Amino acid sequence: MKNIAFIINPIAGTQKKNKLPKLITQILDKNQWLPNIVFTERAGHAEELAKQFAQMGFEAVVAVGGDGTVNEVARGVRGTQTAMGILPIGSGNGFARHLNISMRVNKAIEMLNRCEPIAVDYGLANGHVFVTTCGTGFDAMIAEQFAAAGKRGFKTYLQKIVEDLITYKPETYRIVSADAKVESQKLDITTTAFLITFANANQWGNEAYIAPKASVQDGKMDICIMSSKAVFAVPSLAVGLFTKMLDKSLFMDGAKAKDVILYREKEGPFHIDGDPVQMEKDIHIQIVEEGLRVLVEKRF
Repeated sequence: MKNIAFIINPIAGTQKKNKLPKLITQILDKNQWLPNIVFTERAGHAEELAKQFAQMGFEAVVAVGGDGTVNEVARGVRGTQTAMGILPIGSGNGFARHLNISMRVNKAIEMLNRCEPIAVDYGLANGHVFVTTCGTGFDAMIAEQFAAAGKRGFKTYLQKIVEDLITYKPETYRIVSADAKVESQKLDITTTAFLITFANANQWGNEAYIAPKASVQDGKMDICIMSSKAVFAVPSLAVGLFTKMLDKSLFMDGAKAKDVILYREKEGPFHIDGDPVQMEKDIHIQIVEEGLRVLVEKRF
């Protein structure tokens, strides 16, 4: 049997978590897995626990929560042979959706009985790990307000967007290649943008596809630049966002890169996998190729 740990975030999403341990033990294949189930007690605890389990040689560590919990567990197991699994019970679940993991917890547990590990990329933004997206601009400001709202869920997130959409003032940014010596990787973009997202995976969460063609196995990030005029095209942008057509919009520009530096007008809000952080003016963003192992549905 293989050792597998489940790290449950008790405050992720809106569902109660007290019945999860029993559900896990009922569905998990006991001839294949030997489970260890723990609950987090504070921010950053999932990373600590995941690191401990990886050091103990566990085959897998499962993040039971949303993108924030996934991020913490990824930080704990990256660069090791321990694979990360996901039981998505958060608000957006962007990374799980990208990997086609079921949003139904029982189905996600069942998948662990017929899964396989694959190597995927993750990103760094001034040393902060991201697995799905990171970014600056309007979405970073909303992430900050959403975290302070004290109430989870897509409805709260949407409310914050509506409240600040018209009054938000776009800023000017410059994005350049971190290694300008490599001719094929040269990039130098100066733009006034509503937001800029650096995407490893294809969506923010909730099936909102900010980077429809992004791959977690191509060694590059998709840089998604939303025009400063985007406020005048909200309906069409919203349709594109949820139909995987946003990259076709005249209000979107983009590029692919492995390693860039983002220059901003001033330090301030930035988001890492949807969680807000205060970051410096200049941010070094890069992709670490195949630096993380994740459990996905076995391919026959």
